[in-house]
Amino acid sequence: MNNTNSSVREQRFATGKAVLDTIDGDAGQRVLDSLADIAPELAHQVVAHAFGDIYSRPELDHRQRQLVTLGALTAIGGCEPQLDVHINAALNVGLTPDEIVEAFLHTSVYAGFPRALNAVLVAKRVFAERGVSVS
Repeated sequence: MNNTNSSVREQRFATGKAVLDTIDGDAGQRVLDSLADIAPELAHQVVAHAFGDIYSRPELDHRQRQLVTLGALTAIGGCEPQLDVHINAALNVGLTPDEIVEAFLHTSVYAGFPRALNAVLVAKRVFAERGVSVS
């Protein structure tokens, strides 16, 4: 890799890491740490691409992006560990527990009740861990 490509790669990572830290805090770093010994390039791509290239775009703010992310992860199903991280992120960027639960209710129309129920149960656990509740 030449110096220009290396510099671009490093800049994308730096941009993404700043966004990741803002949104996910320590949880984002824990995900990166968990990949360090098995898939460091995957960790790099998550930061550089997902957060450096996509999350940093100005067309949606962090709250809007987290709503989209929660809906997508719920619709995919089987993403409960990622939902845990992103429910925490949603709270970090200012979404309320009520807005998060409402997003899952809305997603149930398109993804089905079992997936929405699984997402709500993850939210229930995250809310309890963080000492927040739905009004």
